[in-house]
Amino acid sequence: MEKESIYEQVEAKIYAVCGGENNKIANMASISCLLNQAFDEFYWVGFYIADHDKKDELVVGPYQGTLGCLRISYDRGVCGAAARTGLTQIVNDVDQFPGHIACDSLTRSEIVVPVYNGQNQLIAVCDVDSVKTSTFDVVDQLWLEKILKAVFAET
Repeated sequence: MEKESIYEQVEAKIYAVCGGENNKIANMASISCLLNQAFDEFYWVGFYIADHDKKDELVVGPYQGTLGCLRISYDRGVCGAAARTGLTQIVNDVDQFPGHIACDSLTRSEIVVPVYNGQNQLIAVCDVDSVKTSTFDVVDQLWLEKILKAVFAET
């Protein structure tokens, strides 16, 4: 099935499950699960939550996959770059990304999308990893940004 069609289907499921739910953790858990089930090439799907007690640091949140890093500072790795810059990061080959953190050595490519609440405050980053290089592209970026904005804009 074409990637866009899969996103259309999973988007509808995410909105059906998360619609009306304002708990960020519940929504993150549901989104991680549904994205992980929708795409065979998604190896790790989850969230790193902005830890406002420790400035400029992310703490692992709900995810599907192997063990994640517990904490990531904004100055390290792909997740840190997304949190620091506020821009989606698409990495075709993690070995070519300076400062990549190998939470799981099987990861070859990833996309990390910053997640904002309705007050435009960073609340998390959504991290999706693949065991294949060059898995993610602008299609993933556009769909993930759209879905995450729609779900978390009300929180």
